[in-house]
Amino acid sequence: MKKKLILGLCAAFLCVCLAGCGSGKDNESGTGTESLQGGNAGETTPRVNLNEMTVTDYVTLGEYKGVAVTVASVETQLEDLVWQEYCSHTAMDNGSVTDRAVENGDTVNIDYVGKKDGVAFDGGAASGAFLTIGSHTFISGFEEGLVGVMPQETVDLNLTFPENYGNAELAGAQVVFTVTINYIVAEMTDEIIAGFGAEDYSSAEQLREYVRDNHYEELQENHDSNLEYAVLQTVLENCIFEELPEVLLKQYRQDMVNSMEAAASMYGLDGETLANYLYGMSLEDTANILAEMSVRQALAFWAIADAEGLGISDDALQTRMEQYAEEVGAQGVEELLQETDKEVYREAFLSEDVIDFLVENAVVTES
Repeated sequence: MKKKLILGLCAAFLCVCLAGCGSGKDNESGTGTESLQGGNAGETTPRVNLNEMTVTDYVTLGEYKGVAVTVASVETQLEDLVWQEYCSHTAMDNGSVTDRAVENGDTVNIDYVGKKDGVAFDGGAASGAFLTIGSHTFISGFEEGLVGVMPQETVDLNLTFPENYGNAELAGAQVVFTVTINYIVAEMTDEIIAGFGAEDYSSAEQLREYVRDNHYEELQENHDSNLEYAVLQTVLENCIFEELPEVLLKQYRQDMVNSMEAAASMYGLDGETLANYLYGMSLEDTANILAEMSVRQALAFWAIADAEGLGISDDALQTRMEQYAEEVGAQGVEELLQETDKEVYREAFLSEDVIDFLVENAVVTES
């Protein structure tokens, strides 16, 4: 079974469906119930599966076949990675430009520290960082404020974080970034690369081959994930959703909480700490947002599957669960069903089939 670990919507849904965290059967009672966030202590509610609902009461499909999307090609990503590898080896005495001011499009090596009310804030400082001017990697005004600055000069940038910035402590905050331009990265040449003294390459062509040999498969997977995400996002934007069913939101919230807690425990953390680290939000807010995203996606998937006659028979479900059990090292389907109801697996596998269908029918432009 392919792992569709797409950042955002798809990842959230598949994580819930296949992780088996807080889903399905109660291991002690075998009742097939779960405690849901927001209920009274000890309260349990039977899990609701999509095949028990009329999903078209909650979603009206828009255009989903032939949607047009644009994604970066593997070759574009490859060139980006080549440039990153090149930049990482440059230094003041090899691969630098210091005799002119910074221009838009330059890649610069910088030191910076950000302060709010005169106090440095977490994540706001770095030394020897590379930044391409015009990439919009930093908040508005940061990159623009470096245009015209000479290498070895230091400037103070008075900036404001966006109101919707992920970190609540910095959202809308006025800050000062003190930035020093160390050098501008020089155009890539064989002479500069030879000066790196790298074991694996000594020219631009060899550098490209080195990156291709070591990262092409990774870049292809990244391209495929970006394509799936772009298609999925476009399809969901074309849908019209009514008020989402609270019973699904409730169980998805709990699934998200349980998944976050389980992931956090592997690092000796709690779910609250991990949510704040990953999303800059509380665990409750994170679960609420991811649950709503996942419910929308699940409803749309099921509606598309109905419209296109996609489905998974009991025999096909058994086969796919056997394959999945082998992949994850489980002792057969029986072990999988100790934690998660088979209908949850049916929904997860069907979501993969729907994604494949949407991508196969999309109109894709590669930049």
